Amino acid sequence: MNILVTGCNGQLGTELQKISTSDMEHHWLFTDVDTLDICNKEAVERCFSAHNIDVCINCAAYTAVDKAEDESELAERINAYAPQVLAVTCLKHNALLIHISTDYVFGGDANEPYKVDDPINPQSVYGRTKAEGERLIRESGCNYFIIRTAWLYSATGKNFVKTMLTLAETRPEINVVNDQRGCPTWAYDLATAIVRLIQQNGKKAVHETFHFTNEGQITWYDFTLAIMEIGGKSCKVNPITTNQYPTKAKRPAYSVLDLSKIKQYLGMKIPFWRESLIKCIEELTNK
Repeated sequence: MNILVTGCNGQLGTELQKISTSDMEHHWLFTDVDTLDICNKEAVERCFSAHNIDVCINCAAYTAVDKAEDESELAERINAYAPQVLAVTCLKHNALLIHISTDYVFGGDANEPYKVDDPINPQSVYGRTKAEGERLIRESGCNYFIIRTAWLYSATGKNFVKTMLTLAETRPEINVVNDQRGCPTWAYDLATAIVRLIQQNGKKAVHETFHFTNEGQITWYDFTLAIMEIGGKSCKVNPITTNQYPTKAKRPAYSVLDLSKIKQYLGMKIPFWRESLIKCIEELTNK
């Protein structure tokens, strides 16, 4: 099959590029905003026609959560309008759309893991635009997998793990919120799951939403303690409340995602968060 990846220079796109080098079965086409503007209907249509696209993995997104509060139109264009363009084009070409969404579509006030079909209630511009993107994909009639993930990190790009390790080099101590609970996700593990979805599904008609993170739930403070320990850093980590670290956009207090559906669908074991964090920091150390 011919697989198109948008937003290929981000964390997930980079991991998909690594995996694709050993995939002799499919032909991969990697694009980012400099080579394909997914808000441009004509450009997307030309790309699908020229390369006979069978699967489109949309890794492109506006993810600057606080900045989105002031740039709502841009966030909506990238997170909602662009996925609609891809969905409509996938429908026309009988292609499968795999779209990456977020835990931010939920309200964050639950006390047990969010199931795929739980009611959404986004609390930020970022969350609302991602929820709108989901809705437009579903309404398009195309074949799709929507995958909600959370706390994404990797050895490339800008992410929490790399930021904490960098801060540890210059600060004797840092403050990290201890009342926001969720699930970290190593981008490599998510990329692996996406490839398995493609291999297992082939070209069957599908309309499914999944949740994928690593196993286990922690707070940002817990996560930071593990990052420092595994990374061999002596920086002291102090727990604080969300109120002590105000941000423009509201963060979910609880955004743990229920993984049972994708585990059953793929018949796979998802790695525990600490296991994957060790591998990622090893990769960073060996860079």
